[in-house]
Amino acid sequence: MTTESNIILDNVQINQKIKRIAYQIFESNSNETEVIIAGIVGNGYIFAEKLVATLTEISNLKVTICEVTINKKKPLEPITTSLKVEDYKNKSLVLVDDVLNSGTTLIYGVKHFLDVPLKRFKTAVLVNRNHKKYPVKADFKGVSLSTSIKEHIQVDFSDLEAKAYLM
Repeated sequence: MTTESNIILDNVQINQKIKRIAYQIFESNSNETEVIIAGIVGNGYIFAEKLVATLTEISNLKVTICEVTINKKKPLEPITTSLKVEDYKNKSLVLVDDVLNSGTTLIYGVKHFLDVPLKRFKTAVLVNRNHKKYPVKADFKGVSLSTSIKEHIQVDFSDLEAKAYLM
């Protein structure tokens, strides 16, 4: 059950975080002509779409979106992307997810892209929970929270407004 008291980020705050992260991505890629935004299937991809829209508004970068399909329950299963390897090889890439929980999804996503030479490789998340079991970090993050292991973060990207909840 979600209530107003569970909200950690409202729609306005999420949009501010998206804009700030987009500017950070642009600044770190100011010498590039193209950047690939690779969103992890589900909310990570929705978050990536929002970053791409903002990057397109604020920069002259060619921004290409890529959907990364990972089985979050079985991350050792093969990972697929909506782009061919040649489409992101030797380019700047940002791997995006909505929440960095234990780091499992992000680390396996990172591992997938390490098989390909990239110019630059960064990660971005909307919420960083600070409960990582793997040595992975978000280069760009909207907010960091220290939560208990039993608590969960849920991001809801509905058509009307987005919210992030602590549950």
